[in-house]
Amino acid sequence: MKPPDRSRQFVRRSFPQRPAPPAPPPGLSARIAAAQILAETLTKGRPFEERFSSDGALGPLAGLDPRDRALARAIVTAALRRLGTIRKAIARFLERGAPKKSGGLDWILIVGAAQILFLDAPDHAAVDLAVRAAKADPASQPYSALVNGVLRNMSREKQSVLAAADALDDDTPAWLAQRWRSAYGADRARAIAEAHRQEPTLDLSVKSDPRSWAARLGGIVLPTGSVRLETHRPIAELDGYDSGEWWVQDAAAALPARLLGVAPGQRVADLCAAPGGKTAELAACGAQVTAVDRSAERLKRLAANFERLRLPVEIAVADALTFEAPPFDAVLLDAPCSATGTIRRRPDVAWTKRAGDIATLAALQAQLLDRAIALAKPGGRIVFCTCSLEPEEGEMLIAALLRRNPDIRRLPIAASEVGGLAECVTEAGDLRTLPCHLPGPTPRLSGLDGFFAARLLRVK
Repeated sequence: MKPPDRSRQFVRRSFPQRPAPPAPPPGLSARIAAAQILAETLTKGRPFEERFSSDGALGPLAGLDPRDRALARAIVTAALRRLGTIRKAIARFLERGAPKKSGGLDWILIVGAAQILFLDAPDHAAVDLAVRAAKADPASQPYSALVNGVLRNMSREKQSVLAAADALDDDTPAWLAQRWRSAYGADRARAIAEAHRQEPTLDLSVKSDPRSWAARLGGIVLPTGSVRLETHRPIAELDGYDSGEWWVQDAAAALPARLLGVAPGQRVADLCAAPGGKTAELAACGAQVTAVDRSAERLKRLAANFERLRLPVEIAVADALTFEAPPFDAVLLDAPCSATGTIRRRPDVAWTKRAGDIATLAALQAQLLDRAIALAKPGGRIVFCTCSLEPEEGEMLIAALLRRNPDIRRLPIAASEVGGLAECVTEAGDLRTLPCHLPGPTPRLSGLDGFFAARLLRVK
């Protein structure tokens, strides 16, 4: 008897398909991404803005839609801006301290706390999704109940947590708080720290007629001439963007280039030029500008922006320390610095910079300043600036220059040159803006980046 053909039976047999894994709850992926970006920022010192740039949507942000990307960004920004308050609150409700070998538990808690304390998300959703995020991480999974307990307690005690928070003592690293107390006094240091808690403004530098553009865009004209907006619309959707009528630039950052007082046709070097806001100020005055930067990639973005602005510029990919060219009528040096004046916009700076960075950067700035002077012709002007609040990167550096170089003298800045903001001009005649300067009708319409600028003349 012939045996049955079992191979044919096997072929005909159908197998049940495995069900697809359930989709994650709405918002979970954004919160997990926020936790991972916070970890990278605070442990590796990587600027968080890189993750949210147009070419940085990889890693934690891969596959997220624009709404989830925006949510992740809002969480990361709030967490960095109020990191000290958040960590203090978590410690308050973790009676036995954080467990060891718990994976991303710390970042999950920070993300949840940032939403409960500072964002509009419902508390129950923030708690639930934090618990889910903990369960999705094998090392944190055993502590999901702990996440639930800590964040629920924080939700119940939210008002007392916020009432006990201090901008200078909690939300500012101790080394920076001490520096600012020494440099500016206790009251001004606290005002700086309070300003860092606020969402920064959106300032525009316009080619012409700022009052008209303020009216068209629903903003106000600042005493310095910048246009300030409250809008949260994407920048590329605003009237005048495509036609190149303006560019985004903090009102304080717009001042140093204007202090050069360049005339049409003058040759001007902008050292360390990227991202190019100050270069645009110079080109809009009719100067022949050479933009120098060591980063070809950053200069590529500068060039693209200048195409939109329809402004001419010569680009030189070079290290400013070794850049060679015939002497210029004027030189602008926006030197690499600690960037502590930009904490309103870049809250990660407060937590990623270290006290030892200041001396290293100041030494580089002194070298760059000497090179800027060498590139200016006799009778030429030099403006040196940094977006730092630290005197070593500003007042002290210029004082040392004037002592060692008798061929350089200061050209004092008048308040009338900076919109009448007398509080922003030092006794020596330099520019010093602080985040607490320029109060407005609302916190959103107030403040400036912290900047230092000195205007110099090469005598011979």
